[in-house]
Amino acid sequence: MSTPAVHVLAAGTALPGPPIDNATLARRFGMSAVWRQWVDSFIATDSRHLATNLDTGEVDYSLTDLGELAARRALASAAVAAEQVDLVVMGTATPDMLMPATVNLIADRLGIDGVPTYQLQSGCAGAVQALDVASQLIAGGRHRTALVIGGDVGAKHHDLGTELGSLSPEELVNVVLFGDGAGAAVVGAEPTVGSAEVRSVFVRLTGLDRPPGQVIEWFGLADRGRARSAGSEDYRMIEDSVPVMAAEVLQELLDVTGWLESDVDYLLPPQLSGRMTAKIVDRMAVPGAEEITCVREVGNNGNALVFFQLERLLARMRPGQHAIGVAVESSKWIKAGFALEKAC
Repeated sequence: MSTPAVHVLAAGTALPGPPIDNATLARRFGMSAVWRQWVDSFIATDSRHLATNLDTGEVDYSLTDLGELAARRALASAAVAAEQVDLVVMGTATPDMLMPATVNLIADRLGIDGVPTYQLQSGCAGAVQALDVASQLIAGGRHRTALVIGGDVGAKHHDLGTELGSLSPEELVNVVLFGDGAGAAVVGAEPTVGSAEVRSVFVRLTGLDRPPGQVIEWFGLADRGRARSAGSEDYRMIEDSVPVMAAEVLQELLDVTGWLESDVDYLLPPQLSGRMTAKIVDRMAVPGAEEITCVREVGNNGNALVFFQLERLLARMRPGQHAIGVAVESSKWIKAGFALEKAC
């Protein structure tokens, strides 16, 4: 018996506030000319969007706010009503709170009730993990229409009184690299005009005996005064590891689908930063594929990025074309990917 097909019907995204360029960030945090040059050349991300107002220090958007907006846009684009959704899955590394789960707050705002909901705690691979769970449940016949959500908001970790010049590179990179945002996709058992069939999704932990590349703390009342950074990142380790893992994911997806590199029309690479993404694409080496990249404009907003790529992809794909997307989670090293084919 063949496995029923699963289709991505539409995607929607949401960003908080206007774009914040490197010059604005440098002025706000007292970044020296040397640090500014490092951000421009080593990170090579031009702007990002933040849920925190840099002038007032107020948090203007929660992940729930952005997730709701992205979900409404995805549902409208798919011409699917909220009451038709019978499954909601969300991936995030930065939920608004430990309880209640952010996925349930978003579902409540959308008027979705009486259906299974799942929230996956993960870094940048969380969006693909959520897609994997939804795809398996739909392919198994248990559900017909899923809302898949992903996003991250790091507002709770921003210390607006910090001077960036006083931070170590491991801490500085978290300030200049990341932005906030959310995305969503509607996934269903039946194709629609403009949809793409999910040919394969996989997620694989590959962190055995490997130290974390990124750590984000969650402080409670008892430990929030301790002298440790809210977040740190071994950017050199990530720079060395992610291109290799991305190439491995690509090859595994080609093997599973039976596609050749020349069959890949679109490549959705991991979106770490402008510079890193270029390095990853070079390592993946699919010269005939059009690259779908957005990180230079929106910053690294974690689990939202896949949906920004999907939104652009679905608007461009033509019948018979193929796309491969890759995401790598660097905290404890998860590699993930998916393959899509436009059938109608």
